[in-house]
Amino acid sequence: MPDLNRPRRGSMAFRPRKRASSQNPTVYWKSSDVKRVLGFAGYKVGMTHISYVDGTESPTKGQEIVSSATIIEVPPVYVYGYRAYNGHSIGDTLVQDDKILKQLNFRKPKSVVTGDKPEAISNKPQASTIQPKAEISDVRLLVFAQPSKTHIGKKHIERMELGIGGKDINEKLEYAKSLLGKDLKASEVFKQGEFLDVISITTGKGWQGAVKRFGIAMQRRKSTGKRRHVGTLGQWHPAYVLYTVPQAGQMGYHKRTELNKQIMKLGSNPDDINPSSGFPHYGFVRNDYVLLKGSIPGPVKRLIKLRLAVRPGTQPKESPVLYVSKR
Repeated sequence: MPDLNRPRRGSMAFRPRKRASSQNPTVYWKSSDVKRVLGFAGYKVGMTHISYVDGTESPTKGQEIVSSATIIEVPPVYVYGYRAYNGHSIGDTLVQDDKILKQLNFRKPKSVVTGDKPEAISNKPQASTIQPKAEISDVRLLVFAQPSKTHIGKKHIERMELGIGGKDINEKLEYAKSLLGKDLKASEVFKQGEFLDVISITTGKGWQGAVKRFGIAMQRRKSTGKRRHVGTLGQWHPAYVLYTVPQAGQMGYHKRTELNKQIMKLGSNPDDINPSSGFPHYGFVRNDYVLLKGSIPGPVKRLIKLRLAVRPGTQPKESPVLYVSKR
């Protein structure tokens, strides 16, 4: 008798397992009453190991711990505008500079909040375009990352939205206006010891078979003449193949979110982490960097979006880093 009680092969947590539509993933922003920017973006450099003093309530509290860590280079992002939302619809959009528009190939969307037609965009800041109204439900910053300030060789900027916290819409609008046309640094957004969520696109592995993709057992040599295939595609009825059956297909290059990655260090001196010959397949860090505990999805040079943790739980005390490996 076969064992009918074995666990299923492969996780059902992520479906469909198809390629991500973009390397610039969308992010869910949780509302916050604190006036601050809720996220940032950077580029994955690689991994290293660190030693730090454990600040949690675990049995190793106060002891020196050695752990893996990931380095993310975070060049400043440029704030070129902000956008108001009416529910899930895009409302008025304010853009700071006509020169920026030409670089971004940006089109101003039609007004949903006010119902007016979009006006011609001039070089002057249009701070009076968006007025606080009861219909406005949220305000987001419009920024773009600047990969040209790094050594990764990418020229094209990546536009994105960042969430803003505030007690009400008026406070969010005023805060957004104060950031227009400025470079925003990661040290102005995050604090050392905070927990972040990491959103990125995983490393692509192309088209893979069911053995590698789902971890099914290989067939015996004499069973069917095939080894790396599924033994059965399911029952007779319903008379079609269910989506739960492990089959070959795309593996990797999926959007994934990892929760609660602690900031071990926010640094501005790249010499503290740069190896003598640079990081493999990346080179040297030239800008500010964030040192996150553990690993994160994606290959080196991949765009990484960072967000304040939406489910942080208990925040431990800051764990001072004693040593960062440069090998």
